[in-house]
Amino acid sequence: QVQLVESGGGSVQPGGSLRLSCVASGRLFGIDAMGWYRQAPGNQRELVARIAADGTPTYADVAKGRFTISSDKPKNTVYLQMNSLKADDTAFYYCYVRGGPMGANEYWGPGIEVTVSS
Repeated sequence: QVQLVESGGGSVQPGGSLRLSCVASGRLFGIDAMGWYRQAPGNQRELVARIAADGTPTYADVAKGRFTISSDKPKNTVYLQMNSLKADDTAFYYCYVRGGPMGANEYWGPGIEVTVSS
């Protein structure tokens, strides 16, 4: 069974920073990619950032220039450094892991809350 443990969320003022962490464990045949998605009330879930096994990152437009994704492969961990946070960043953030044979399996964390307000 695969488990994704998320941490680092919370409440900050506009302009503040947070770093999200996600640790994957369990029956993983191999991780192809890890990343973060978010969903605000009334909105669809959207990609924030994703990093491939070779280290290639992908960022949503809203994240470019403010967020940085990184990973620690030996620890099966992905990080999302979020700077210059805005009210529009308020959402639940979900860790995403793709792995298994041919990268066919997808796993989601339970979600962690990020609130940006004054």
